[in-house]
Amino acid sequence: QVQLLESGGGLAQAGGSLRLSCVASVSIFRINTMGWYRQVPGKHRELVAAISSAGNTNYADSVKGRFVIPKDNAKNTVYLQMNSLNVEDTAVYYCNVKQYGSRLYDYWGQGTQVTVSS
Repeated sequence: QVQLLESGGGLAQAGGSLRLSCVASVSIFRINTMGWYRQVPGKHRELVAAISSAGNTNYADSVKGRFVIPKDNAKNTVYLQMNSLNVEDTAVYYCNVKQYGSRLYDYWGQGTQVTVSS
């Protein structure tokens, strides 16, 4: 079982920045994929950014060039640095771990609200 604790959400103005943090209860060194998803009411949860154990990254087209997903293995933490925020980035952001073994192990954080005002 992996527990994920997110922090860093809040209110930002359009054009501003926020950094989300997600601390895992286990070592993330060998975790296959860690990612951030977001969800707004009435819509499906969507992938924002993900990083593999090798450090390969993947971003949604809507955030490319604005968001970065670094991780710190020593701190068991993955971050989401969000720059040039716009109103459309308003959502609940969820940290996610995917670990492939005999099956897919999928873990989620509790979510943190990000609200961007114009």
